[in-house]
Amino acid sequence: MIDAVALLKNYHAALNAFDLGAVSTMFAEDAVYVSPGLKGELKTRATIVKSMRDYFAEYTDQVSQDQSIELLDPYTVKSTWSLVATSGKSGQKMRRSGVELASFGKNGLLTRVEVRDVA
Repeated sequence: MIDAVALLKNYHAALNAFDLGAVSTMFAEDAVYVSPGLKGELKTRATIVKSMRDYFAEYTDQVSQDQSIELLDPYTVKSTWSLVATSGKSGQKMRRSGVELASFGKNGLLTRVEVRDVA
């Protein structure tokens, strides 16, 4: 059995380090990523990583932090998070917070990430 909480913590650590090489190895090839900022779904590891690369190119100072992490079932983890980042294009500071549901396959790879912003 996998340790989904540890896997999520590793994923978030890689994101916070802007380590897209490591992040890329954490997604299943057919993974799905859903976030309000995307206005839809990203499908496939390659598409997800490209979108993250583009995002981190614009928001080079992002600081993200988990307020809580909860195991919902052996393969699904819920995190409550917040972040602050500045757009390199506009100079505007962005503050977001919300909930992320991350689902892992039995092989420990992310199969679905769903981000929900909270007002």
